[in-house]
Amino acid sequence: MADDHAAKAISSYGGGLNDTPNIDRIAHEGVRFDHCYVTNSICTPSRAAILTGTYNHVNSVKTLDTHMDNDLPHVAKHLQTGGYQTAIVGKWHLGEGQLHEPKGFNFWSVLPGQGEYFDPFMIEMGTEREEFGYVTDIITSKCINWLNSRDESKPFFLMCHHKAPHREWEPHPKNRNLFGEDIKVPETFDDNYKNRAKAAAEAKMRIKDDMKYADLGLAQPEGGSEVGERVRPEMSHRKIPNPDDVSKLRLIDKDSGEVFTFKSKEELGQFKYQRYIKRYLRTIASIDESVGVLLDYLDDNELTENTLVIYTSDQGFFLGEHGWFDKRFMYEESLQMPFLARFPKKIAGAQISKNLACNVDFAPTFLDAAQLKIPTYMQGHSLMPIMNGKVPKNWQSVVYHRYWMHRDPDHNAYSHYGIRDQRYKLIYWYNEGYDLPGTNHGGEDREWELFDCKEDPLELFNVYSDPKYQDIVQNMKDMLTRKMAEIGDEPEH
Repeated sequence: MADDHAAKAISSYGGGLNDTPNIDRIAHEGVRFDHCYVTNSICTPSRAAILTGTYNHVNSVKTLDTHMDNDLPHVAKHLQTGGYQTAIVGKWHLGEGQLHEPKGFNFWSVLPGQGEYFDPFMIEMGTEREEFGYVTDIITSKCINWLNSRDESKPFFLMCHHKAPHREWEPHPKNRNLFGEDIKVPETFDDNYKNRAKAAAEAKMRIKDDMKYADLGLAQPEGGSEVGERVRPEMSHRKIPNPDDVSKLRLIDKDSGEVFTFKSKEELGQFKYQRYIKRYLRTIASIDESVGVLLDYLDDNELTENTLVIYTSDQGFFLGEHGWFDKRFMYEESLQMPFLARFPKKIAGAQISKNLACNVDFAPTFLDAAQLKIPTYMQGHSLMPIMNGKVPKNWQSVVYHRYWMHRDPDHNAYSHYGIRDQRYKLIYWYNEGYDLPGTNHGGEDREWELFDCKEDPLELFNVYSDPKYQDIVQNMKDMLTRKMAEIGDEPEH
């Protein structure tokens, strides 16, 4: 699993941005899911849903600051009880210390918090130690070392969780010159946010306005507000200015010292996009190499046929669509998770599934693949039948998403929930905070959005009030009510 890896940045999904031959190999030899979605598009809650197979109102991990109680039952514990050797290496991000460190794993070596790209500290079986090198390579090597040291008479379950491509996108030095040519800018890059809920216009996730110097590998100059506003009042990091008059703006590459000047505001916006997307894709190049190393290990040790390999991310990510970076929203680029799976002994290759799936389905899938009982508390459903080409009757017709962190200080994303079916998406912006000290923004207007994802795949036109869609609106609201009742979440009034 990667962190913030958008499906469009995997070449088998056809985004045309980069080449990921090793990740693509999983799709070619197995199945690619085109409609896999996250239930809460932010890291910590998504990881809790993946482990427990439950929605966040059940596992209580609703925000980045509500960490998982490690006494909760979860999939690794069930696999361990079922005879599996279990390990997790890399990003954990579900809390630290006695109450939150990994449980249910025979071996664990995880990054504290978000971790660093170079020479990271890692907490290994309770002891913090400094590792030297590039984080993607370190995580991969630790996974290989554990695979070599395991008891070969027992089955294994390994979670290889990469930090990349999380902000601030520091690529391996050998990949710093990849993507010399400019990358195509998304057609919604200059979105004016008309015809949408106010949440879209209010979000502080714009590439043009909200990126830090460090995000783009630029040296932050000394000075006050004239060099950019603070990211937060208490932080020294500043955003790169986006002035109307760019004639005096000079930006400096922190590694080479190259100086960049601009003739227009549009040129500055294009510069920021190219710096962002190339740094992002360069970190993914190392992840693809890692996947190749692990797949080769399985081949070399005659483990390929009987091993289920899954590649995914903890959520999607905006790659300039609507002018944004980051995630958090129920809009498609943030909602969609890549999900590729290969299991030669059990599933045929070169499959593309259009069936709806979500991250609470992952844990039941792992247990089903291991031929272990799926506990009744899990709210997801195994994807194994779908990967075998046998879609169960009454398979889920909608997926549910809820984001709780109303107007966080960094991104100002609004709280919301909603559903998506194969064609339509209904979002309710209920705009109330949860567990965010100092962010009481009561009194905002609540809004609804409906998108016809077939007629409007870029999600530019909210048709909630369009008379032609009123039957659809009512049907989607009814399905939302039923879904919330099914999973036990409480609606906001």
